[in-house]
Amino acid sequence: MVAIMTGMHPVPPPTRRPLRQLLAASVGNAVEWYDWYAYTFLATYIAGQIFPKSADSSLVPLLSTFAVFAVGFFMRPVGGLLMGAVADRRGRRSALTVTILLMGGSSLLVGLTPTYAAAGLLAPVVLVLARLLQGLSVGGEFAASTTFLVESAGPGRRGLFSSFQYVSTTLGQLLASGVAALLVNTLAEDRMDSWGWRVPFVLGAVLSLAGFWIRRGAEETRSAEQARAPRPGLFEALRRHPRESLLIGGITAGGTLAYYTWTSYLPTYAELTAGVAKSDALLAGTVSLAFFALLQPVGGLLSDRFGRRPPLLFFGLGSALLSVPLLHALRDSFAVLLLVQCAGMLLLTGFTSISAAVNAEIFPPRVRAAGIGFPYSLTVALFGGTAPYVGTLFEELGRPGIFPWYVAVLCLVSSLVYLRLPETAHRELAR
Repeated sequence: MVAIMTGMHPVPPPTRRPLRQLLAASVGNAVEWYDWYAYTFLATYIAGQIFPKSADSSLVPLLSTFAVFAVGFFMRPVGGLLMGAVADRRGRRSALTVTILLMGGSSLLVGLTPTYAAAGLLAPVVLVLARLLQGLSVGGEFAASTTFLVESAGPGRRGLFSSFQYVSTTLGQLLASGVAALLVNTLAEDRMDSWGWRVPFVLGAVLSLAGFWIRRGAEETRSAEQARAPRPGLFEALRRHPRESLLIGGITAGGTLAYYTWTSYLPTYAELTAGVAKSDALLAGTVSLAFFALLQPVGGLLSDRFGRRPPLLFFGLGSALLSVPLLHALRDSFAVLLLVQCAGMLLLTGFTSISAAVNAEIFPPRVRAAGIGFPYSLTVALFGGTAPYVGTLFEELGRPGIFPWYVAVLCLVSSLVYLRLPETAHRELAR
């Protein structure tokens, strides 16, 4: 097909199958995050079989801590760099097929991990390896799928396509929660301990094959000109575009902290600070996540109409002003918790619905995936992944009220970055 000419740079026309492109990115991304969150929801069952308290070796508790808290988030920046490089060198579709096969394989490895009673120290070693691969896959998934989604969008639809990054992430989280809850409420405790916890991971491997099949039929979004160009070096994005790399970090810092606060840590925070019952906290979290998923396309469409900066500032300044009163308003009440969490999700949508588009519009196509993947995943590891631990630390120090201020200040810092961002919504995407 003849390329459309914009100035002196050939720009390929929008894909003829936008829905197939959207499905390829979204289904695969949902499967990736289903596998990632399944481990979180079933960690207590896994620990009992792989890291028993009665283990003789002193390495077992060390490996337990490493596996649960460090491995996944440590590997995400590495995955963002490596898989981003694959996307820039070999094509977006190639990287997406690699990440979903990697996640499927690592999920199956978790499901087949031997117990400590059967294999001794080998059991935690196998599980740590599986989590290493999962972290690598998730970090690479964001880099590749972000680029693929935005480059697949037609004119004036990049924000809308971008929003499906978090629609699919949230659906994966809800699916993992639902499967785990179904098994826990269906199987007897001894069956859940012995083999029930393995079922979601084997299911995840099967779902990964379905996602792989869908992605194989997607169209490549990297231009023919880029495919013929010399391959970029592994660290070329960081070396040649340090400002853009720092910009990704500044854009993401407040957003990732707010994301993990409102979507993951809030039920625990509500239990610790307001005495909310665990069942109420989990139900409110589930309902608000569904609400959050529905908001994403709305935020993406609004950004296509009015630009990227307004929703980013709505999130950043709104969170800076309202995080403290919202989190301090929590009471031992399901209704109050649900309203607070939904309000936080509404603010958060200003960031999540368009972060993929904003990131993709910053970097040139030659290093777009790797340029996004490494600084984004590193910022998530530093600020998002640590949110529950920072909040719990303040609680242990007897200063739980500091955590809302931590969220507010970091969102204010990101708002200063948003104020200086050039408006890119209505510009042609460089290809």
